[in-house]
Amino acid sequence: MNKDNLIISKKKFNSRLIVGTGKYNSMTECAKAIKLSGAEIVTVAVRRVNITDKKKPLLMDYIDPKRITYLPNTAGCFNSREALRTLRLAREIGGWKLVKLEVLGDKKNLFPEMIETLKSTEVLAKEGFKVMVYCNDDPLMAKRLENAGACAIMPLAAPIGSGLGILNKVNIKIIRKQTKLPLIIDAGLGQASDATIAMELGCDGVLVNTAIAKAKKPFEMAVAFKNAVLAGRLSYLSGRIEKTIMGKPSSPSEGII
Repeated sequence: MNKDNLIISKKKFNSRLIVGTGKYNSMTECAKAIKLSGAEIVTVAVRRVNITDKKKPLLMDYIDPKRITYLPNTAGCFNSREALRTLRLAREIGGWKLVKLEVLGDKKNLFPEMIETLKSTEVLAKEGFKVMVYCNDDPLMAKRLENAGACAIMPLAAPIGSGLGILNKVNIKIIRKQTKLPLIIDAGLGQASDATIAMELGCDGVLVNTAIAKAKKPFEMAVAFKNAVLAGRLSYLSGRIEKTIMGKPSSPSEGII
């Protein structure tokens, strides 16, 4: 397990848990939860989190970008133009090329707008960005994103912030079988066991924000997700037993007295 790294765009990470930086009560709480989670990648909403105004609390003062990889994302963008502008700005500010693309369809359900997402992925890939793409759980669209140059596929488990867990395991399994890209479940997880299920399905990692930030005890939940990802990954690598509708004795039937 020591060499079982998450590899995204040729960069290795020990942790397979990615944590968001939004929705916490304070940056101090956010920083502590991330430390307890063991996450080595954090998402940063370029349009919402302060990373430039030195007159206000800076995220960098709480989460060291030299130790934790910042993943700028386009949260709050509803078309390709907004998303492209946001990530180009992130590159100008911090030189970030590894980014998370998120283009939403409407403000009510927050599902990804896949036509705009695909278009944005193609443009960003041509511009040299390493694009991790938030998408729906459609295997056909996931394959199109891979062909468009995405470096990671990030299908939702359920609507953002819903806490419903993984609603379509079959599609996630299909996406897993058809791609060699990192597959990371993004959005909709509600508790640690959801992360374990994602990892047992063969996902390479999970991204969690609301489930930790809005838990009654976020620090304890951060630790729970850390352990859940480890357990799920080890379970997947161990190779589960075959399912059967009939019982099988645990002890050998030969040599019974």
